[in-house]
Amino acid sequence: MEQAVAIPNKLYFRIGEVADLVGVKPYVLRYWETEFPDIKPVKSKSGQRLYKRRDVELLVMIKNLLYAQRFTITGARQQLKTATREQRAESATNGHPQMALSWEQAPPKPAVSKPIHAAGPADTATGKDQRKLLVKIKRDLEQMLETLQ
Repeated sequence: MEQAVAIPNKLYFRIGEVADLVGVKPYVLRYWETEFPDIKPVKSKSGQRLYKRRDVELLVMIKNLLYAQRFTITGARQQLKTATREQRAESATNGHPQMALSWEQAPPKPAVSKPIHAAGPADTATGKDQRKLLVKIKRDLEQMLETLQ
């Protein structure tokens, strides 16, 4: 059962404020940052973490998935990916596909291959990872094309 959290209308939130809003300790938020790549607080000149409203909303979702729905970290990460993908598809079909695709997801980082002189068994794993990445990109592009048609 997801509790509704009233998030104040502010541009940035400090880690203590976010911890109070979400209902967890600040060290939990710092740990979740390492486990969930979508949580990206900016840092002030003094090094203070500053969370945006979107980050706070994601943290509330993460807490719900982990604590209420009893997902593992890996399961919660997968649920967030699925939810994000569905939101992208939904916003793409609402009449603004260019806007939906332009700002919601940065293009995937290209896989970095090792230099030629470093050939060996490790290169095989890198090649497999590159193939998996390309297959995923192809699948995502096909879904986007299908959504746009």
